[in-house]
Amino acid sequence: MSDGSLSQDEIDALLQGGDIGSAPAAPAAGGSQGLSDQEIADFRNLIGELLPSQAQNLSNMVGDTVEMTQPDVAVVSRDELVGALPGNVVEIRLNFQDQISGDHSYIIGPEPAITIAGLMMGQEEVELNEAALSAIEEAANTLAGTAATVFGDKSGKSAMTTPADTKNVSSAEMSFSDSSLVKVSYQTKIDGKEPTAFIEAFSIDLVKSIVGAAPAEQVNGMDSMAGMDLGSLGGAPAGGQPAVDPMAAMAGMGSMGGQPAMGGAMNGMDMFGTGQPTPNVQGLQFPSLNPQAVAGEQGNIGLLMDVYMEMTVELGRTKKLIKEILGMGEGTIIELDKLAGEPVDILVNHKLIAKGEVVVIDENFGVRVTEIVSPIDRVDSLG
Repeated sequence: MSDGSLSQDEIDALLQGGDIGSAPAAPAAGGSQGLSDQEIADFRNLIGELLPSQAQNLSNMVGDTVEMTQPDVAVVSRDELVGALPGNVVEIRLNFQDQISGDHSYIIGPEPAITIAGLMMGQEEVELNEAALSAIEEAANTLAGTAATVFGDKSGKSAMTTPADTKNVSSAEMSFSDSSLVKVSYQTKIDGKEPTAFIEAFSIDLVKSIVGAAPAEQVNGMDSMAGMDLGSLGGAPAGGQPAVDPMAAMAGMGSMGGQPAMGGAMNGMDMFGTGQPTPNVQGLQFPSLNPQAVAGEQGNIGLLMDVYMEMTVELGRTKKLIKEILGMGEGTIIELDKLAGEPVDILVNHKLIAKGEVVVIDENFGVRVTEIVSPIDRVDSLG
């Protein structure tokens, strides 16, 4: 304060109740938790771009028009989040892993959870039993998969989701253990239903990995392209002037279809009498990312190809009283719940995957697959 005026830092210290010259006060909520205001704003914009596609995905699953409002994004403590929730919630824990990694959960109140499960299962009234939770989990898996794709595209990083863990618990028992987290809330309106609140909880490190910089190897790759000496592409004589126009050299470098550039076609001939051969400039060829991804997926699934799974063909079911079962003997006829000629159920590890018709192969029974069941039918089979 040699000139008698106050610096901006000193003014801020006075406004915040501190002494001049003391350490600056802690920043607001976002900064104190490791997220800047800009990072929060970037994340809010990204979620806003994602919600229309998420609304369409949910609409396809429930069979009704779905609208989602713009999101509200805030850094809150775990206690603040729990205090704003109803007593019981459905939590679908779907963490992210790979270059984008961190904890993440969908948190839905019991009423909207029942609404979504009922629409997916084609039933008016359902209970939050195993079948309903499985339906909600399937919807959350689809939404999280789309989110992982968008996060990866926007950040230039790879993202995958972990297997879902769905529970109907009291809000205080949620598995989110971080003291601070990013709360994303938005209203979801299903046609003919009351608007309901959806909440997503993100760990701080997950949000930072989503809105942070691209991996170092990608940045270095772009820097190396930006720092190329264009004059050197065409070879420079002693006077320091490029022997080939830099723009022409770049055009040759980008030859399509893997064809050699013009400089390469001349086989290193000295076109200008400089005494130095012109460099053999070749077109750059960048590998396609898609075939590698497919190969990786095939390689991973290949590890499971030798695993045995139990396959069962179910002709039908029925329920009997204990006294009726105890009264069974040879010759007793049991009436099943399927009509003659109706397709039989094909189950893998007791989960319905297909329907078929019974055939005879030599002297053995067999089943010809006639239909692969839809996800809704698979959920119904759990009830």
